[in-house]
Amino acid sequence: MNEAIPFLGLSTTPLELVSFLLAALTVILDIRQVHWAWLFAILSSAAYAVVFFGARLYGDMGLQFVFIAVSVWGWTQWLRGGPGHGRLRVTRLDARGVAWAAAAWLIGFVLIAQFLRTWTDTDVPWIDGFLTAGSLVGQLLLSRKKLENWHVWIAVDLLYVGLYLYKDLVLTAILYGLFVPLAIGGLRAWRRSEQAHARAPDAVAA
Repeated sequence: MNEAIPFLGLSTTPLELVSFLLAALTVILDIRQVHWAWLFAILSSAAYAVVFFGARLYGDMGLQFVFIAVSVWGWTQWLRGGPGHGRLRVTRLDARGVAWAAAAWLIGFVLIAQFLRTWTDTDVPWIDGFLTAGSLVGQLLLSRKKLENWHVWIAVDLLYVGLYLYKDLVLTAILYGLFVPLAIGGLRAWRRSEQAHARAPDAVAA
């Protein structure tokens, strides 16, 4: 599964190709708020853990196992995390929530980067740590259907393109390049959903 194969003029591996397809499907289902997205997220994370291990992106590799755990939790949150244990709706972070998310990203970045720098042979500990921490914050916000998760993913995905090109994971770099317009589309779709839910009580009162 790790032997190089040609694909659309690129050199990739069967495992990276499978991971690519699963990840793309996950984001498309996330935008549509289909809870089965979490199943494909689990499968994609497991496959990408192996891909990143081969590329010595240990922060990203470890993140995939965290993603698997968070995906199980996120799946239950989407189905049972709303009022009365019902389906979760799209909401926004308040000012305190934004501050907590930013602090978590910063603290996670410092801790992960220092760990990678000290205990692994990675050659990109700082950017790997920064993007690993940001991805974890984005995933947690996605699990709670917070609109701001898409802001995080837009920033993270843009930076990941450069990192994966540097690591010769060209297909994955293209995937993350595609994630940027998808995340923008997700932000717009979720904003419409949030606004529709916000108007719902007024419609009922009328």
